[in-house]
Amino acid sequence: MTQGSRRTGRAYALQLLYARDGDPGTDVTGAAVSWADAFDLDVESGAQTFARDLVAAATEKSAEIDELITSASKNWRIDRMSRVDRNILRLGACELLAFRDVPVKVVINEAVELAKRFGTAESSAFVNGVLDRIATAAGRHAED
Repeated sequence: MTQGSRRTGRAYALQLLYARDGDPGTDVTGAAVSWADAFDLDVESGAQTFARDLVAAATEKSAEIDELITSASKNWRIDRMSRVDRNILRLGACELLAFRDVPVKVVINEAVELAKRFGTAESSAFVNGVLDRIATAAGRHAED
């Protein structure tokens, strides 16, 4: 899978998790393929598959991921974070935990890029700091 496919997949996964955050009953894993078609989104099949796998892992590990985010985000309760930042952090933390073949630098950089694209002016620095602490807590290092 190309870097561009993964990048597109991450952006699509963010949209899916954002929708799930608004309605926890939404089956975003099942919707990954159908939503791309229904909304006429230009998301190639490899990116859709990556997004589905990422969202499935983030959903399955949601309690563990939210606990990691809470402990790494000094003085920020997860429910007080912006919905965009919270879901970017969920994707990044999930990738750090469940997709260990992806280097830490790549995970954090991709999350920061999502924060720049979809978040506020402060989002990228916040996401960078929190994911760096999560990587350290999970025993992942920049060389990994």
